[in-house]
Amino acid sequence: MPNETKSKFQEIKSKFQLKEPWNNLVIFILNILIAIPVFIIIHQNILDPEWPFQIDRILLFIFIIGIIQLVLRALRTIMIICMGIYLVVLLYGSTIGNYGFMAVFEDYRSMMYLMLDNANPQDLIISKLLPFPNKTKILNAIDYQNPKVRNFAVMATSQNFRNVKGYQNYRTIIQCFAVFKEIKEKWNYVDDPKGKEYIAAASESVMHFSGDCDDHSILMAASIRAVGGTPRLIHTGGHIYPEMLIGDKKDLETINYLIKEVLFVRESKGKEIHYHIDERGQIWLNLDYTARYPGGPFMSEEILGALTLN
Repeated sequence: MPNETKSKFQEIKSKFQLKEPWNNLVIFILNILIAIPVFIIIHQNILDPEWPFQIDRILLFIFIIGIIQLVLRALRTIMIICMGIYLVVLLYGSTIGNYGFMAVFEDYRSMMYLMLDNANPQDLIISKLLPFPNKTKILNAIDYQNPKVRNFAVMATSQNFRNVKGYQNYRTIIQCFAVFKEIKEKWNYVDDPKGKEYIAAASESVMHFSGDCDDHSILMAASIRAVGGTPRLIHTGGHIYPEMLIGDKKDLETINYLIKEVLFVRESKGKEIHYHIDERGQIWLNLDYTARYPGGPFMSEEILGALTLN
């Protein structure tokens, strides 16, 4: 390299070279800024070995921090420039409403919350399920297009959780949780007539909010479907309860945080989130009438049939 060019390079480098301890501080900050989103992306796209105490994720984060630290040390001048570009990109994303500072913070907070507060999954093996009892009658009873059902569901979304901000991608799920809350607060358990299986339509149950477990499940499923959610019913032998599709494990992190820190703080305090994982890796949250919050404890672990409303 010619002396003049080399001298020019050294002059440019010296402008960006920071002295100790600022050098180490800038590298540390840059390391954290890079490591968090990298960790989020990697952990969402690799298989979860389900090691105890989240040891796998802790080791992954330490490994990422170490690799990035080595790279930053070797290319500190270039990395400091990249840090400026990175911050500008996040600032731009925050300004136009795409992925910015708040999005990184929310993803990290939801991820860390789930790591510290494990949910309670149950695998659901579809191939072993039996025919759903009274399937035709129940499907006909889930009259989610009936104006009475639709109007009730819309009313529930206006009464509960209207001011939750920052979770636009989960608006439908939040509205379904509003439906759950409204039904939970109003439901009165009443047995069927003696010696007869009475199946009430959702449009009937919405008048008095009374009935047994299948009536509750039908109303819950119809109301959730009326506002765009995807419900299903689980048959356990002597009991039927509703569940709601919330997405995959990436979505579970956010939903877990929403339930325990935003929407059902008092009801879910110190409790676990219970759900089923189907054969496609989709997560279904328990909405039984016995649960005080979405994902409350299962009344029965036995599963004999599942009826999904597509």
